[in-house]
Amino acid sequence: MNNNLIRRTALVAAAGAASLVLAACGSTDNASTGHDGHGSSSPSASASASQGKHNAADIAFAKGMIPHHRQAVEMADLAPSRAESAEVKTLAGEIKKAQDPEIKTLSGWLTSWGQEVPAEGAMDHSMHGTGGMMTAEDMDSLKKASGKAFDTAFLEMMIKHHEGAVEMAKTEKTDGSFPGAKKMADAIITSQTAEITRMNTLLGKN
Repeated sequence: MNNNLIRRTALVAAAGAASLVLAACGSTDNASTGHDGHGSSSPSASASASQGKHNAADIAFAKGMIPHHRQAVEMADLAPSRAESAEVKTLAGEIKKAQDPEIKTLSGWLTSWGQEVPAEGAMDHSMHGTGGMMTAEDMDSLKKASGKAFDTAFLEMMIKHHEGAVEMAKTEKTDGSFPGAKKMADAIITSQTAEITRMNTLLGKN
């Protein structure tokens, strides 16, 4: 009987200890959640854990869109000193403001996925003629233009450039799996389609 009593007491004690451990784990989890909320945990670790799975289409979207956006920003940077139209200058400023942060976001995703971020100027040659990318000759002619000639060339080139981005974004929406990239693709389709309409209006095509 003594043995049974000892066994029972030991079991009760063990159960009590287990519940204490579980309670402690619970409070630790809550504490760590609180820290995550304040951003004190490693950004890359928490980001990759919460972002969801990515696939090859997501990687292709990020690697393609970075040089694409960089070229749009390069084109937009020419407008303040060369454009005649105030509307063109405003539009160029908006394009740069929208696409610069997206380049940083796309680069951050690639880094967190263990992928190389395209170097400045990388892939430009392989992408010419795809996704609405301008050739080196196109860019040179834009750099040499000014006034109304610049406005027209800028708008025509940027329409083609935006149309390429919209197509790339549509492919991401269809084939991608990473929620953040699909959300960005949605935003690109919405904003750049609206900008294409504005640019066609400025060219007198609407």
